[in-house]
Amino acid sequence: MKPYIRVLIVDDQAMVRAGFAALLAAQSDIEVAGEAADGAEGVALCHSTHPDVVLMDVRMPEMDGLEAARRLLGPEAPAEHRPKVLMLTTFDVDDYVYEALRAGASGFLLKDAPPADLIGAVRVVAEGEALLAPSVTRRLIADFTARPPAPPRGAPAAPRLRGLTERETEVLERIARGESNSEIAESLVLAVQTVKTHVSRIFTKLDLRDRAQAVIFAYESGLVAPGDIG
Repeated sequence: MKPYIRVLIVDDQAMVRAGFAALLAAQSDIEVAGEAADGAEGVALCHSTHPDVVLMDVRMPEMDGLEAARRLLGPEAPAEHRPKVLMLTTFDVDDYVYEALRAGASGFLLKDAPPADLIGAVRVVAEGEALLAPSVTRRLIADFTARPPAPPRGAPAAPRLRGLTERETEVLERIARGESNSEIAESLVLAVQTVKTHVSRIFTKLDLRDRAQAVIFAYESGLVAPGDIG
């Protein structure tokens, strides 16, 4: 029997927590591990319940979701107990989304998303994928690259980038532009499975957790620049 996906819900609105909990608990493969009303409570509860996925509101009193994500996913956190963190936002490009992804969050979901999207999101991040659809990735790229000036191309991370093959570098550039595996396969005339293999090797060589971190690395390293978005 397939194990349950254990989910912790962290949100300062009781009705939101109750609604999400009822929806998720009704799924045969999902178990609600607990609920918390702020980031500090969420971190403490996460340490005691060890959920697979944390639904984390961004804006909360006491400790916001960004700081909570840093504490759960930072280098000091035990690797064996790091959950997947899915940030909950009110707007499609929240001010904190970029920082949340840098902290290691696996993606974000709108609070008013259809129920099926919430359920699907939990399953996607539980499997280790980033919840960043290409269209969402492109909006995020436009948002966070407009803030800090892009560094000279390849400068800060040139040694790490040199570890990639020419093909892997091409694939990373296309990930950074928000292309899906299927789109990359079509544009580079490759099989989708081959693209998946390249993506996996890129993550391993660059010590990246998922697609979200790959997008950020590509821009912060200067491999691609905001003007490259097409």
